[in-house]
Amino acid sequence: MDDFTAKSATVTSSVTVKKPPFEILRPGAQTVPFIFASPHSGSDYSDEFIASSRLDPISLRRSEDSFVDQLYSCVPEFGAPLIKANFPRAFVDPNREAYELDPTMFEDDLPDHVNRGSPRVRAGLGTVAKLVTNGENIYRRKLTSAEAIRRIKENYHPYHNALIELIKETKEAFGKCILIDCHSMPSIGGPMDNDRGNQRVDFILGNGHGKTCPQALINFVDAGLTDLGYDVRRNHPYSGGYTTRHYGNPEKGVHALQIEINRIIYMDEITITQKPGFNCLAQDLKLFVEKLTTQQFSF
Repeated sequence: MDDFTAKSATVTSSVTVKKPPFEILRPGAQTVPFIFASPHSGSDYSDEFIASSRLDPISLRRSEDSFVDQLYSCVPEFGAPLIKANFPRAFVDPNREAYELDPTMFEDDLPDHVNRGSPRVRAGLGTVAKLVTNGENIYRRKLTSAEAIRRIKENYHPYHNALIELIKETKEAFGKCILIDCHSMPSIGGPMDNDRGNQRVDFILGNGHGKTCPQALINFVDAGLTDLGYDVRRNHPYSGGYTTRHYGNPEKGVHALQIEINRIIYMDEITITQKPGFNCLAQDLKLFVEKLTTQQFSF
């Protein structure tokens, strides 16, 4: 794991005072070895960021996993914390390495430690993204490297510091940690996806093709969602992003599973508004979370 010091910070931009970079919704006492994380549901867009973009606010929001934090807001009722990013994915993506950056986005040189050639960078979706998920360019101009470094320092690191601390606390209390990384996905594969143009199932579960959590966990989650009437697929087209792959280490007692929800179930993907199906899905997820967190896993 990254050798960060856990801390939180209030982010102040040159234009507006934003929310803290993350929030943790805690139970009165943590009674289960679970942590739920929502890294992509942040919607705190500063005026400065919107002004720097060539896209309108709704177009920027289409990169969000909108309302996922609300869908999982029941988690503390069952004895587990929920950590959620407040900053938007289009501004900084916490489901990447800390420094995956595209040098063509910047007017000056990047530090030597930057990963310039990852598949995410080549797709325009690095830690500071060049594109939104439908392939449109975000910015009117090139950025400075200092802008990207500041965003990462003030947003990315505090979020991961807090997540690391939650994992540490959970392992100390229970001898293991089960991290559920909560996401949503467009209903149809986008131009940069390997299922481009294909209609997607209701849920996709990712465990790095068996590397980030035991089979017993993904089997249980698959069966639980299937029993609720949903179509579930595993590891295609999403097998787990940075959070799942970086923190999921069963040999060290940390088990990570990514859950992707098809947005068409609960929201209008064009207007970024909730549909009537939102409440039904939220109730189903409450039943699912209760069943999951009360299961006694032997791993």
